[in-house]
Amino acid sequence: MYSLNVPVPGTVAALARDLGTRLGTADLRQRGEHTLVAKRLGRGDAARYHELEARARETLRGEPPFEVRVTGVDVFTDVPRGEGPVVYLAVESPGLVDLHRRLCERFDPVDDVEGDDYVPHVTVARGGSVERAAGLRDTPFDPVEWTAERLEFWDAERSQSVSSVSLG
Repeated sequence: MYSLNVPVPGTVAALARDLGTRLGTADLRQRGEHTLVAKRLGRGDAARYHELEARARETLRGEPPFEVRVTGVDVFTDVPRGEGPVVYLAVESPGLVDLHRRLCERFDPVDDVEGDDYVPHVTVARGGSVERAAGLRDTPFDPVEWTAERLEFWDAERSQSVSSVSLG
């Protein structure tokens, strides 16, 4: 699956790693894998990827940077795909939500996770104990704020950035 992601600052990735160490047997995101999905674009080979990237770049032309804020820890206990629970860093960003809606007009939303079901977040870990996951909800930390000035085209199969695009 290819997606368009907001890169997270090192402070967010470090927070996610720290929280993940408290989850025992959960499947943790590895260094460099902490991202914030703006929109899933689709699947396919290299030719399909280039088509998706070109369409996304066209859609993003003139899009301004936007503010992002990580505000707390939460848990998805009933996940539509993959193993649960999913511990995540909750994200507030009206600009990201607006961008997601515009991208959903050009790229079909993925059922149960996009469109009206979109919850901006940075995944910490999947699986493990629901009780341990829920216990992290009240973890205190100072909110982390930044301006998203670029987006990355992400290849989920290889867990890596393929290219990026500047906003503005």
